[in-house]
Amino acid sequence: MKRPDLLKKLSKIRVRRPSKRLVTRLALVLTAVLVLPLAVAGSALRAAYAGSPSEEAVTRGKDAIWLGHAWVDGRKGDAELAGLKRKMAGTGLRDLYVHTGPLEHDGTLPAKVYPSASWLIDAVHRELPGVRVHAWLGDKVVRKGEGDAGLRLDSAPARAAVVASARQVMGAGFEGVHLDVEPVRTGDASFLTLLDGLRPAVRSAGGVFSVAAQQIDPVPSMHRAARAAGSPKWWTQKYFGQVARRVDQIAVMSYDTGLPLESLYGGYVARQTALALQVTPRDTDLLMGLPFYHTDSWGHHARAETAAAAVRGARLGLSREDRDRERFGLALYVDFAATDADWRAYRNGWGARG
Repeated sequence: MKRPDLLKKLSKIRVRRPSKRLVTRLALVLTAVLVLPLAVAGSALRAAYAGSPSEEAVTRGKDAIWLGHAWVDGRKGDAELAGLKRKMAGTGLRDLYVHTGPLEHDGTLPAKVYPSASWLIDAVHRELPGVRVHAWLGDKVVRKGEGDAGLRLDSAPARAAVVASARQVMGAGFEGVHLDVEPVRTGDASFLTLLDGLRPAVRSAGGVFSVAAQQIDPVPSMHRAARAAGSPKWWTQKYFGQVARRVDQIAVMSYDTGLPLESLYGGYVARQTALALQVTPRDTDLLMGLPFYHTDSWGHHARAETAAAAVRGARLGLSREDRDRERFGLALYVDFAATDADWRAYRNGWGARG
């Protein structure tokens, strides 16, 4: 059909306006499918953020902080360490996750990327007795068919190389290995296999093995909805427990939630804390992530995801689920983006060293 004839025919078609009854039905459907669940979820999160935490829900002296790469590549020195020492004084911070990678996509780690590691380890032992320095290793995870720009967990040689890299940093004097590879899809058996190889390698060298963990489904099967939208954000509670049983410490990345209000975010952290406590073995340290950064994006609203809200949410979750849990702490992300207000919120909300 020629274009002028088509336009002529289209011009004669009458577009009927939907009836008021149809509009009403559509509105009811949208309310049932979208608005009501969101309203119910919002109310539940606000309720989770209400009340008062237990007086016992304070630091146990098992907290951690993620530190940037500048600590091991020569950009930071004694003056910066003195500043960090002042900020840490009297807190429950025990572990430093120092960015020592990134890993190469094949799992290897060039020693040239952490030339100042020995200085840092020796200086921390001297200035901060009892504080442990961990090598934070990570990379972007890709799957078969997604290209080669990332770490393939389903590759046995790559997994073996990651284990060798862990042995390498332990030999360099680090006291632990902190693994942060993302994204790991819930149920990924290759990741569990990697953990099974890493833990004995780190422990045999006298170290502590920890992992950065994704958030748990806030409602059943949330990970499926996220996967349909192209995001592997959440793990099932069962998979989280499988990971927690394979490590000495598990630190939940309980930020980048996209929630727009502080009360919603705090309630979300309270819920995540409770879910994690339910499946983390009592001989594994559980740490809830604390946002010490202020970038704004669709997934992170700095005005909502505050350190104060995260501290209070974690305390509420701990109070309700397992207030006597000793192997529990907070993990602060990240040192180079933190403000004095963040440090005050952590110190005032979580208390002095337990």
